[in-house]
Amino acid sequence: MKIAIGADHAGYRLKDVIVPMLKQLGHEVLDVGCDCADSVDYPDYAIPVCDMVVNGEAERGILICGTGIGMSIAANKTPGIRCALVHDLFSAKATREHNDTNVLAMGERVVGPGLAEEIVKVWLDTPFSQGERHLNRIRKVMGLEDKQALHP
Repeated sequence: MKIAIGADHAGYRLKDVIVPMLKQLGHEVLDVGCDCADSVDYPDYAIPVCDMVVNGEAERGILICGTGIGMSIAANKTPGIRCALVHDLFSAKATREHNDTNVLAMGERVVGPGLAEEIVKVWLDTPFSQGERHLNRIRKVMGLEDKQALHP
């Protein structure tokens, strides 16, 4: 699977743990940065990752900042993105099964490297259930994008 990943200054260390793990699992990684502790703006990394997912350059995206909150907010402003902020294994599984999320957000200051690796594995390995009730809910959520496009 092709996975785009990005982090800000508060998440780059966790990104540096996740990228080699993804490669070891056989995934192709598109790393948009950041790679240092110098203060940067999280949207500058969330937007390119989300654009890659929406444009089909990547099948999924992973975003990391201090809490994951900023990244998830920025990601969900991109039409076609369903990003979930996840800090536990149950949510990692549920958000794929029920919401068919295509972007995962995590907080480096919230989860440690070991848990983050497990979250990513569960999130990547869990298929969407294809349940009609879940499809209907996703259609309704995605319909909000059409409504916003008509009435910005």
